[in-house]
Amino acid sequence: MGRIAVVTGGTSGIGKEVARGLARAGFLVGIVCRNEMRAAATVEELARDVPGARVETFLGDLSVQMDVRRVAASLEERFDRLDVLVDNAGVHLLRAKVSADGYDRMIATNHLGPFLLTNLLLGPLEKGAPSRVVIVASEAHRQADRFAVERLAEPGSYGPAESMRVYGRSKLLNILFAQELARRMEGSGVTVNAMCPGVVATGLLRDVPGSGRVGALLARTPLMRTPAQGARMALRLALDEEFEGRSGGFYSSTPGAGLLPKAGRLKDPELQRAVWDRSARLVGLPAL
Repeated sequence: MGRIAVVTGGTSGIGKEVARGLARAGFLVGIVCRNEMRAAATVEELARDVPGARVETFLGDLSVQMDVRRVAASLEERFDRLDVLVDNAGVHLLRAKVSADGYDRMIATNHLGPFLLTNLLLGPLEKGAPSRVVIVASEAHRQADRFAVERLAEPGSYGPAESMRVYGRSKLLNILFAQELARRMEGSGVTVNAMCPGVVATGLLRDVPGSGRVGALLARTPLMRTPAQGARMALRLALDEEFEGRSGGFYSSTPGAGLLPKAGRLKDPELQRAVWDRSARLVGLPAL
């Protein structure tokens, strides 16, 4: 069967380009997505653009825990191991919505869904070791609101102006999850890293307040990236030899980000563990 990769949100934007890059590298790629028609179109596109591409789709909504469990079971039944998992799917909602399980839908989609899916796929990832998990986060984690860990997914009320702070919270949770998972997987052969793709012209950007005017300006500068450019760091973390055995990092593609100090909350191992334990309880996993 060769090398196997799974990409969430692989029918558009960065996710599709990650799937394309992995297919070009010879992987059998499983795409997790919500829309059957877009899934079929993506398979057709990649088959046309990448000679010999092997792409399969698995339908599910990451904000719905029942869907995540069903998709994980289907993936484990289909593949006896995994070499790469790219947690890419994400949303930016301008107004608060509640998920099917009663949580803030943005947090459910961007954090709880990937947290649950990744945990459910640790068995196949360990069988595929040395294997890699790549979590698409964002420099937006620096804009995260102050939140109590016990209430990290609690539904609230916010509009466009406040939505960026909740989105930032979801991206902060992504990085904290990557750090804690990397610690827990030490010695297993499974490495875990998070990354920021930079400011990318995708459907997600359209949801950012004021992005129309800002995007028009950024498009004239090197700051605005295409989805293919945004996918490069994820593909490097998934494929390049230089990242073999490296785990627990956050790598940013945003120009100048390397000059910024590390956000204080990313230096707190107790917060990493607390977020893990709370997230595990919210998705019904044992908090070990």
